[in-house]
Amino acid sequence: MPKISAATIVQHRAQQERLILDAAHAILEETGDVTSMREVAERAGLARSSVYHYFGSREALLNALVQDVFPKWTERVTNAMAAEPELSGRIIAYALANVQLVEEGAHAVGSALAALSPGEALNEQATQMHRAIQEPLIETLTELGVQNPGGLGELINSVIHASTRLLESGQQPEQVYAGLTAVIGPMAREMQSQKVQEIKGAQAAEVALLDDCS
Repeated sequence: MPKISAATIVQHRAQQERLILDAAHAILEETGDVTSMREVAERAGLARSSVYHYFGSREALLNALVQDVFPKWTERVTNAMAAEPELSGRIIAYALANVQLVEEGAHAVGSALAALSPGEALNEQATQMHRAIQEPLIETLTELGVQNPGGLGELINSVIHASTRLLESGQQPEQVYAGLTAVIGPMAREMQSQKVQEIKGAQAAEVALLDDCS
């Protein structure tokens, strides 16, 4: 069992929880599920009773993983979008970042949670975190002037989901990324073009109005 030294009890608890969460996440990435707390304890090098001391059940551990992983997922997606100067590029970045995270194993947490039976349902916080991931996309679509940003956002996310299924079926990531870009890219650029034309039209109308008044 690894010795964990910490200056305070609070720090010790945080280190123990971090050790357990990392072990559970590693198992999820490798197998797609956390079947038992004993498995997590063995991976973390702790007694099973120690794991239960910090997380009272498998479901509590999975909930903690959601709280740990999804904010990092949101930050990764948001940063990828922020790096793009054009709105159309942000939509493509959103799609690619989500699929890349799945390819890297982050989606394993969500998959395990989705497999829980109704009696083991997640709390509302997990749903709120999932919505938070989609917020940057909805904001971008709104800025582009899309009439139904929520509906179009769902459509884009369905394409992302289909791409993740291709990854899970064994298709090479590069092929999946290329296919995703081929579907999302033209749509995003068309929306950008329409937005530019609307702005130019509004500017021309304003100039014409000023000319009439002069």
